[in-house]
Amino acid sequence: MLGPVPWDDFPMFIFNKGTSLAAFILLTFNFSFGPMNNVGVTIPSSWLNARKALGMTGFLLVLIHAFISFLLFRPAIYAQFFESDGSLTAIAGISMLAGIFGLVVLWAYNLSFQTHMREDKKFISFITSRKFLLFALTLGIIHIFFMGYNGWLNPDGWHGGLPPISLVAFTFCLIGYIFNLIGRK
Repeated sequence: MLGPVPWDDFPMFIFNKGTSLAAFILLTFNFSFGPMNNVGVTIPSSWLNARKALGMTGFLLVLIHAFISFLLFRPAIYAQFFESDGSLTAIAGISMLAGIFGLVVLWAYNLSFQTHMREDKKFISFITSRKFLLFALTLGIIHIFFMGYNGWLNPDGWHGGLPPISLVAFTFCLIGYIFNLIGRK
């Protein structure tokens, strides 16, 4: 075992962490390139034009992450999220709810550009609004925060001396959130 993860589950566990980090990075880029450009950070036009592909890929990675997490989510791997009677802790519940709501919000965001809804100017205006996108990022940040904050401030407990992936993802998303807060119109 490396940390709390049995060797049998280790490859899937690590793949899931990498998938979730990649998803958060792509989605943060998708939501943040425009606002970054608005505040003076030069974003190449090819990157701005790639936002839809980044968002779609990030969404698919979130789906993969959700399915793998469902397979792995048990006390043997995530003991800190389970009470002794097998029920979820409050922190696990908050994180899971934020993750589920985040998935639903991303799904709605993705669908809005794939169907006849994209012709509904009011709906597209709402789904791409500052409030909606900040809400989507907030759900992701809450999910990441409650998944890993308890180990972030204890470098002695970091496996292999590396910062937890949840801390890396949280930091990345928080920076994207700040750019969206100040640069999104």
